[in-house]
Amino acid sequence: MYGYTKNSVKMRGFTGYLQNSSQLIQQASAKKLEDIEIDLLCEGIFRHYGFDFRQYARASLARRIQSFMELENINSISDVQNKILHSQQVMERFLLNLSVNVTSMFRDVGMYLAFRKKIVPVLHTYPSIRIWHAGCSTGEEVYSLAILLQEEQLADKATIYATDINEVAIKKAKEGIFPLQVMQTYTTNYLKAGGKKEFSRYYTAKYDHAILAPELRNKIVFAKHNLVTDSSFNEFTVIFCRNVMIYFNETLRSRVHHLLYNSLCRFGTLILGHQETINLTPTRLQYKTLDEQYSIFQKRA
Repeated sequence: MYGYTKNSVKMRGFTGYLQNSSQLIQQASAKKLEDIEIDLLCEGIFRHYGFDFRQYARASLARRIQSFMELENINSISDVQNKILHSQQVMERFLLNLSVNVTSMFRDVGMYLAFRKKIVPVLHTYPSIRIWHAGCSTGEEVYSLAILLQEEQLADKATIYATDINEVAIKKAKEGIFPLQVMQTYTTNYLKAGGKKEFSRYYTAKYDHAILAPELRNKIVFAKHNLVTDSSFNEFTVIFCRNVMIYFNETLRSRVHHLLYNSLCRFGTLILGHQETINLTPTRLQYKTLDEQYSIFQKRA
């Protein structure tokens, strides 16, 4: 009645199948091309700048590259490579976008409470303290630590080494200047994290910015350091490496864990992000768990 036959229905079904198959093939081809472009981009960056992203978790890396392309109005990953290899400024912007700088002062207040309770008493037994804050970003969490050490009468014998892969982030961290509008949130975090004084005493308000007290900045050594390619540079009492390795694949995480372990002194403390763990790492048996919830571990003898 409507001009359809069994054969025509079968033909339409077969045509739809071919169209779906063609789309799947095109998608697979596009994905393969994207993988090739990302491989070439990472290889080019490594050879030209020395930053090794070849073993970053691929899905996360692809998302960060896509985000960078949108910000820079770039149409293809190949164009990203071209611009990065020919411009240091573009490379710096790429690093900023790649290292997701989600940070604030006294972020994850439970970790600071656990640090005060479980680590501070041990630190009082040391004649001097060296702390490495790996992946310090723009410095908010480093300055939080400096405040905590001052309140616990540990600042005079402590030095904090704050490092990051990104020179732009390090430069901002050195300044110790933050928007005034965020200080209310930081004050709330500080009090919840066991703060003992008026938070406002640690900064000076000037126009629409807060300038942190020089006494905090004087205890911090900021430097560029690449966890992937650089070696250990000291022996530390405490190492913070929080939410840095979540973007690494298993091989890269293992390499960095070896670096952190070799950088800790005997009975030194390693603090990871609360969603990170030493399980399934090559050094897992060399640590004692001090706080499982906040991923605080002590190096064994």
